[in-house]
Amino acid sequence: MTGGGRRSARSRAKSYTDVNEDAVHRTKPNSNLRRDKTRDRGNALRILNVNLKIVLGFGILASLIIFFLVSHLINPAEVARKPRVVTPFPAPKIMELPQFQGQHKESLYWGTYRPHVYLGIRARSPRSLIAGLMWIGIKDGRYFMRHICQDSDELSTYGWTHHNGRDFGHQLLVDQDMTLATSFLKSKGVGSGYGGDWTVRINVQSQGWNDEMQKNVHLFFYLADEDGNSLSLGRDILDIRENSLLASGSRTDIGGWQLHLKSEADLEVHYSGFRTPHIHNLSDLVQENLASQVRRFSRLQLPDIYESSSNILVFQISGRIPLETDTVFVSGTGINSRVEERISNLAGVALTNQLKVKQREFDAKFENCFQLADKLDSKSITVGKAAIGNMLGGIGYFFGQSKISVPKNSNVKSHDDFLLYWPAELYTAVPSRPFFPRGFLWDEGFHQLLIWRWDLHICLDILGHWLDLINIDGWIPREQILGAEALSKVPAEFVLQHPSNGNPPTLFLVLRDLVNGIKKNKFSATESNEIISFLQQAFVRLEAWFKWFNTTQSGKDIGSYYWHGRDKSTIRELNPKTLSSGLDDYPRASHPSEDERHLDLRCWMLLAADCLHSIAELIDKENKPGKEYGSTAKLLSDFDILNQMHLDHASGAYFDFGNHTEKVRLSWKEVTVGNTHANRELVREVLERPELKLVPNLGYVSLFPFMTRIIPPESWILEKQLDLISNQSILWTNYGLRSLAKTSSLYMKRNTEHDPPYWRGPIWMNMNFMILSSLRHYSLEKGPYRDKARAIYDELRHNLIRNVVQNYHKTGFLWEQYDQKQGKGKGARVFTGWTSLLLLIMAEAYNEM
Repeated sequence: MTGGGRRSARSRAKSYTDVNEDAVHRTKPNSNLRRDKTRDRGNALRILNVNLKIVLGFGILASLIIFFLVSHLINPAEVARKPRVVTPFPAPKIMELPQFQGQHKESLYWGTYRPHVYLGIRARSPRSLIAGLMWIGIKDGRYFMRHICQDSDELSTYGWTHHNGRDFGHQLLVDQDMTLATSFLKSKGVGSGYGGDWTVRINVQSQGWNDEMQKNVHLFFYLADEDGNSLSLGRDILDIRENSLLASGSRTDIGGWQLHLKSEADLEVHYSGFRTPHIHNLSDLVQENLASQVRRFSRLQLPDIYESSSNILVFQISGRIPLETDTVFVSGTGINSRVEERISNLAGVALTNQLKVKQREFDAKFENCFQLADKLDSKSITVGKAAIGNMLGGIGYFFGQSKISVPKNSNVKSHDDFLLYWPAELYTAVPSRPFFPRGFLWDEGFHQLLIWRWDLHICLDILGHWLDLINIDGWIPREQILGAEALSKVPAEFVLQHPSNGNPPTLFLVLRDLVNGIKKNKFSATESNEIISFLQQAFVRLEAWFKWFNTTQSGKDIGSYYWHGRDKSTIRELNPKTLSSGLDDYPRASHPSEDERHLDLRCWMLLAADCLHSIAELIDKENKPGKEYGSTAKLLSDFDILNQMHLDHASGAYFDFGNHTEKVRLSWKEVTVGNTHANRELVREVLERPELKLVPNLGYVSLFPFMTRIIPPESWILEKQLDLISNQSILWTNYGLRSLAKTSSLYMKRNTEHDPPYWRGPIWMNMNFMILSSLRHYSLEKGPYRDKARAIYDELRHNLIRNVVQNYHKTGFLWEQYDQKQGKGKGARVFTGWTSLLLLIMAEAYNEM
């Protein structure tokens, strides 16, 4: 998972009702999201923002002076109107850099940026023209609508086998006996409007020839205008033999546009037009229309009715299997725009040839980036391609306002229990299309370790979008639920973001890689200049982010930190969760307090301080800036201080510190609800008074000093760490390293009646990747344990690759986590977020310190 209650969100994710001949259920649309307009900061601030761009390259001192001035020149009346927590950081946005404008911005305008649906296309624009695919699947003689990615559809497999993140993707979806292959191709031809043209090929095959129902397929391709612009129907009776035009319209961003359907198959086309702002409930509208037709006429087809000024058009394309269709979207359809020529180039034989070229280019780039041909077999390489393809195909674009809980002990007045963040856009990869199709802060750092090696410019674009979300206090909401479509997938109790809580700052993992890459000449001169320009613009935001952590998450002792947000008063959790750490139910001190010292956060702060120090040196070498961050990094990497705070000398293991007792359990008790009745519930029972001490739960957190390579290669403690890693009675399994030691009192224990163990035993790829990275590091360092580290590294790498590859070919998916006993995939399937780090493990491409 990724922090913020993803487990419960997964188990309670909304399901969409099936269409069948008996009934169709419709979910009521959510209420409209309120939108808050951003305000002008005044002439003084605009002038300072311009000056800030000029002086960022002249050192940290200058940037801090400007930051101070900007912060204090904000109109006091505006501050009174807008609480700090929802006030943007007062500095130029990273996405305003010239490198993100012009051709770069246009090249990424259209894309498969709706990861929560099986196939969805939109522009990187707040109010876009969007497109998508639905189809009717058949199971046990009944019809079911497919649109939103969800496990209840029981597809045997689905996902992008190839995707380059820009203009090409190929996806395979297996629904019972029917197989759909979808291909996306984008083109910028002569006469095209902004962003160019695109096409979608849908090829349908089936093995179910015994049932007449299974010989037919019903596809639904739709267009919807989020701005509410009306869409024009091609004609009342759609016959693609006479005219391929389905729809047309006009928008200020792309000019005139047309949608065409090309196919050699014998097709029947019907349609419906809707006028509604609730595009995220489109499945319901289509299902309601189909159900009405079934009840009235016993026909499973749309009614060919077009509402006045419809902003949504749905086209039902029905035919005999096998069939193939090409749906072509052309923009800029003015005079002399060569529309017919462009349509011909994006359909039929011409499209077939282009798709073959794009697939060969993908394969060649894959080998160039990861060089697996001589390392692994074809089955493993297939999984590697699916990993990068799904990572890139899972990139989404979102626009909306986060809901922020009203800060405690503040003077903020609100009619609701939340405040709205400013309207913001986010271009980001997502952990899982069916369960977590939105941005998660600490996941994104791991995602970008993979993406920057494939496409540096996409990586920088994503990083820039995330850092532009920082507020005036230096805080970034860790889960981004932007827009009605994203909101429709999240249970209400997990929507609010809490400004007291952080998330591991993993974006520094990527930034460190980029800085090291420049130092080692891994990039071209142009790429290096773009990275440096990015870092100069981003530096003041990164500083604010670091300082937010350094002040709000600091502990009582110098150099100590603890994750805020743990529930001190819970009576139902065996061990109060630490959602902000990203490790959710990983056991911490039994009694949360300000005396806690969290080992993982200390190491994340070391990473951040060290990275900021390196960036400061890179962007201003002559003045030798960054002494503050260098000193912090030196303090946090001090081996003796670390050992004093966190080392158990008897075992050679590192632990959290806090107010703790091992004698805590869940017991069934009668709990009175109001004045009416009592419920029998599992309630936390403490059998011993807690005391301040090391928290003896060995697992991933214990290995953070090893992962951040604080331990000297000659230290006896390194040998102890290697022993703990390789001990089958503690962390080692034949499938990867388990998250919590078998010897822990909370190993595989439920945290509540309804919360099964999550980070209490199962194997997670992101932590195994970081541990492997350090094993390889120590295997290359001079010292008495290098051979031991190498042997463990080789076996662990082999085990991880073998198990994930076997699971993929058996189940059709990469999984959120893997069972430590049998190696089976667990949690969310179609989890091509950080599980895709397997590809870097295959390539032995690790992060560096």
